[in-house]
Amino acid sequence: MTASTSEKLVSDLEARGITRAKIGGFDIDGILRGKYVSLEKLKSALGGGFGFCDVIFGWDIADVLYDNAKVTGWHTGYPDAHAVLDPSTLRDIPWEPGTAAMLADFRDEHGGPHPACPRSLLRGVLARAERMGYSAKLSCEYEFFLFDETPRSLHDKRFAGLSPLSPGMFGYSWVREGQHRELMAAILDGMRAFDVEIEGLHTETGPGVYEAAIRYDDALRAADKAALFKVAMKQIAHEHGLSVTFMAKWNADLPGSSGHLHQSLWKDGQNVFQDASAPGRIPAALRHYIGGQIALMPELTALYSPTINAYKRYVPGVWAPLTASWGVENRTAAIRLIGLGTPGARVEYRQTAADINPYLAMAACLAAGLHGIEHGIEPPPPSGGDASSAASSRHALPRSLAEATRLLAESRRAREILGETFVDHYVQTRDWEVRQYERAVTDWELKRYFEAV
Repeated sequence: MTASTSEKLVSDLEARGITRAKIGGFDIDGILRGKYVSLEKLKSALGGGFGFCDVIFGWDIADVLYDNAKVTGWHTGYPDAHAVLDPSTLRDIPWEPGTAAMLADFRDEHGGPHPACPRSLLRGVLARAERMGYSAKLSCEYEFFLFDETPRSLHDKRFAGLSPLSPGMFGYSWVREGQHRELMAAILDGMRAFDVEIEGLHTETGPGVYEAAIRYDDALRAADKAALFKVAMKQIAHEHGLSVTFMAKWNADLPGSSGHLHQSLWKDGQNVFQDASAPGRIPAALRHYIGGQIALMPELTALYSPTINAYKRYVPGVWAPLTASWGVENRTAAIRLIGLGTPGARVEYRQTAADINPYLAMAACLAAGLHGIEHGIEPPPPSGGDASSAASSRHALPRSLAEATRLLAESRRAREILGETFVDHYVQTRDWEVRQYERAVTDWELKRYFEAV
């Protein structure tokens, strides 16, 4: 950004009463790492970027340093990465009056995309789509559980015996939504003011669980909105004395929390998935798009399901797909086709849960679909009933992060569509995550073995 442009942007902020900014970017686990800066510092960062310690790509979700990362570590001395602000992400933070926010992309020492930067990975996939003549529109819908707890009470209780926002199983309940109308208004109005417009918000089946559907947008903005929604939701909950979790499966006795991705490709202003005259109203581009996604789904699962906990959701009878499958309006399949033959024709990717890093999951979905179009990959027959019941005749999805990480590490196609360096780094981070879990002694083990063995 030129000096005059950054000068005007900051001047406009000052005129609106903005006195500071929050700037930062998302790490490999989808955590927003950033800091407050003065408007003078913001002006400087807009002009030439700013340094940000690259330890954010060298530690895990709990700030513990990796012992296997190559992009940074003790061997590099954890230098600054060069961060470049994206002015198109500018927004006010409604619950922090006088504060603006802006996201950054990270660069390597040569000025290219940092190999561990999720937003840069998605940018690269979108550039490939553009070279093929396509643009992409996406949206995310999240399920999440709300609790009458604070960060202090969560830790004091060791995350057990928690009080949900409301009791019982009460999906699509006007009553529950009305009983918490002030919170509902805060979410809907606050998100709109934060440039994360919500199309729908309702209770799901479970105590204190809600689902929010974010309005679709161009792919990069959609990913920004999906990532920022989690940050904003945690802040709004805190303002109301509540806590929220986006864990894929926080309770063994309750359904998991999904994070479905809706997606379509566009060319010359038209949805290429729309053609009502195609056989079955499924044009070749859509057929090959889902063909690529199905073909690569098992080996990309570590990107769609990035945590140990995500695989606790992959159990029969709770809506999470167990196979690489697709169907028309079939919610048991990993991919559901919606609105065929209409301008709203789209793919709903149902494998993903609420614990996704939206940049990585969207990048993987799009890259796999584009790979399918490029190579004319035909999908298997669609599932007409319970897609999980046909597991023996379909490609089963990995059932643990260890298995998913192994498949990703061995995937030639993943390296082709996402890049060798990124895949290597991501595999190392998931290997670390698996090893941390393998060392842990769980409450289940204590209850089962402490006295009996």
